[in-house]
Amino acid sequence: MSVLRDAGSAPGRMTLRLPGDLEAAVSASLEEWRAQGKVRRLWARDASLWTGADEGRWMGWLDLPGDLPARLARLTALAREVEAEGFTHALVLGMGGSSLCPEVMRETFGRFPGRPDLMVLDSTDPAQVGSFERRIDPARTLFIVSSKSGSTLEPNIFKEYFLERVRRTAGRPDAGRQFIAITDPGSPLQRIAERDGFRGVFFGLPSVGGRYSALSDFGMVPAAAQGVDLARFLERADRMARACAAGVPPAENPGVVLGAVLGVLGRAGRDKVTLVTSPGIGDFGAWLEQLLAESTGKNGTGLIPVDREPLGPPEVYGGDRLFVYVRLETAPDAAQDARLEAIGDAGQPVVRIPLADPYDLGGEFFRWEIATAVAGSILGINPFDQPDVEAGKIAARQLTAEYEARGSLPAEEPMLREGEVALFADEANARALAAAAGGDRSLRGYLRAHVGRLRAGDYLALLAYLEASPPHEEALQALRLAVRDARRVATCLGFGPRFLHSTGQVYKGGPNSGVFLQITCDDAADRAIPGRRYTFGVVKAAQARGDFTVLAERGRRALRVHLGTGVLAGLAALRAAMVGVLA
Repeated sequence: MSVLRDAGSAPGRMTLRLPGDLEAAVSASLEEWRAQGKVRRLWARDASLWTGADEGRWMGWLDLPGDLPARLARLTALAREVEAEGFTHALVLGMGGSSLCPEVMRETFGRFPGRPDLMVLDSTDPAQVGSFERRIDPARTLFIVSSKSGSTLEPNIFKEYFLERVRRTAGRPDAGRQFIAITDPGSPLQRIAERDGFRGVFFGLPSVGGRYSALSDFGMVPAAAQGVDLARFLERADRMARACAAGVPPAENPGVVLGAVLGVLGRAGRDKVTLVTSPGIGDFGAWLEQLLAESTGKNGTGLIPVDREPLGPPEVYGGDRLFVYVRLETAPDAAQDARLEAIGDAGQPVVRIPLADPYDLGGEFFRWEIATAVAGSILGINPFDQPDVEAGKIAARQLTAEYEARGSLPAEEPMLREGEVALFADEANARALAAAAGGDRSLRGYLRAHVGRLRAGDYLALLAYLEASPPHEEALQALRLAVRDARRVATCLGFGPRFLHSTGQVYKGGPNSGVFLQITCDDAADRAIPGRRYTFGVVKAAQARGDFTVLAERGRRALRVHLGTGVLAGLAALRAAMVGVLA
């Protein structure tokens, strides 16, 4: 029987609907946090609350809401300067923690009158790069190069590409005046910005990791350029920080309550955190996805965020789900309400978080950061490192370096070629799939073998190194839902390479409960990168191969489907084969 109760204090009140045993376990965890003074220890940056490593060095995000007055003046000045210059677009060139908050702001608030249209490029897919280039006038665009370390590959090659475009199309020697950098002090990007005459450099805090940086300049500089009312936005963040403060009892603390639910239910096997957001704040799930996956997915444990999976009837869900519904009270979706009511009636745990208006996202960024830190403590991991993300970067760098030296990537031999579709796998996965396929060594036979590896409590992840276009998204959504409904497993969908800086951590470092279908293609048209032998298409291919290599090294169940140049036709063939398998 489910227990329904309100939790937390205003602001930040939420409704918990949990089965009785889980409600009791959450209450016991909150009592432990009270008895042991753990909220105060969190605010004191006590690393022993987690693993006793360097956690205390990465908690500068706790101070960001209180730094509002000092930061607001400079952000407001930037907003006025951008408006006065008459820029038509502001294009963020970033990846992961430096791009996801700006994307949420763009998708939530849209374009303000008299302000530039904020856009975010976080893909090395050549078609995606070309799509953004066609939508802007380089001579009237403000480019925001965003990288905490200043050495991340993607922002740097984006900068080289568009700086050359501004120089060529605008014919101005001071093209750097159309660029702003956001980076940590002393980084390589700061030096590049100073050398190339950038309009300005905004600094992150060394004590704030990328996925916790939404309320820092990494999130707020693009929002200022966009025209968001930052005083109003950051005031909501400050109110939430006060509600989550060290002196607030755990059972009344909205961040701690949410974190206890995430951590306790995760340990109980309900680790598929299914994110449901009202359409008006729909992109918030992408930011949550990175925060949860990259923070908790390590040492064989972790929370698997499930974003953008359309709601289904109760019978398609297993016992590994936790539903979190972030509901925009001014624009709710009646269908979502009805679906979640039915899901809760069926005994699934549901957390409901109401937002008065989109500006409440300022508070939600902070609440969820607290909650993730609390969940990390309960799970027994360090929520501020990302040990497995770097492994994929190293593998990709080795491949791009080989291309620079030789002019080609290492040759590959498919395990199957059927029409325009080819299948690839490492030796261990190829052997296991061949044995399971038996005499049916066809696309359908191998897909049947691969999907057959799904067990109760597992999840399917589609890793699509394709242009993130609406037609591709629609085809992939249909594919994931077919598997979910037939196998009653959670499904994830990510476009590469952006998910590498997000869910890539939990896929490689979290529980070995994922079955991965990587989807790649040949690029119909590639794009050169100034000063490099390799192209955007080569970088994407290297990232996909590096990703698959690390999945295989971690013993993950993985198969790669290569579609050739006809991506939509290839996706249709893939879906038809999958539907045949699932029938």
